[in-house]
Amino acid sequence: MPSVTNDVHRTPDDCSTLRVSSADGVAHVVLDNPPVNVLGVVMMRELRTVLTALADDPSVRVIVFSSADPEFFLAHVDMRIAEDMEALGELAASAPGDVNVFQAVGELLRHQPQVTIVKLAGKARGGGAEFVAAADMAFAAAETAGLGQIEALMGIVPGGGGTQYLRERVGRNRALEVILTGDLFDAATAASYGWINRALPAAELDAYVDRIARNIAALPEGVVAAAKRALPADDLTEGLLRENDAWAATLARPAAQHLIVGGLRDGAQTLTGERDLETLMRGVAR
Repeated sequence: MPSVTNDVHRTPDDCSTLRVSSADGVAHVVLDNPPVNVLGVVMMRELRTVLTALADDPSVRVIVFSSADPEFFLAHVDMRIAEDMEALGELAASAPGDVNVFQAVGELLRHQPQVTIVKLAGKARGGGAEFVAAADMAFAAAETAGLGQIEALMGIVPGGGGTQYLRERVGRNRALEVILTGDLFDAATAASYGWINRALPAAELDAYVDRIARNIAALPEGVVAAAKRALPADDLTEGLLRENDAWAATLARPAAQHLIVGGLRDGAQTLTGERDLETLMRGVAR
């Protein structure tokens, strides 16, 4: 067993969108950015700060990500993110040179030395779905979880690693299906595609993930590191560069700006609008 003291006060004082605690070798990171848990500049900065700190903590062997909101794990990237170009520019300047600011989050997660597990009770679209696919493992509630790359309905393509992570997980044919339909996929379908590890009854999700996390954390010294060394994250550098070029080209088109502005006008990033964002965005496009 790792020598870890129970610590429920790990969250840095300046974290406003994350709650972090640890016990028995398992760190729990709760995403908490109401009303719908969008992935904005502040959360991206805080995720990078927390993941970097945890990477240097040998007492932590597993990181479990969950949401404070049972409906939304991560809704998607904040559609208003361009309104704070100064903060976005600062974050981009601190990212590695071969990825964009959104890809940097997923790549940090993919290369984390700990085992990373997503516990998905609600919806994850766009950048939220990319986050799920970047983690080592993901387990979802069969009745309530959903995954989707909704970007096409906003006139763009995924730009935070989604094209590459999906192809690696589900294959090119299903990656194209996910990206070009913009649909929300239920947990059972996502599991059958290999997008997540498995779908479980919602009542069993917490206990199942807790058991896996604790069992992995309790493995003999060196086993987790050896397994991750034997199964390293693939080098996606060239693919991520292609993705960024494709994303930037579509984002620059007037159609994308029309759809994003129209989506916000019609209720995107509100509780009501996000519950059926696909229908909302298709309405904007008509």
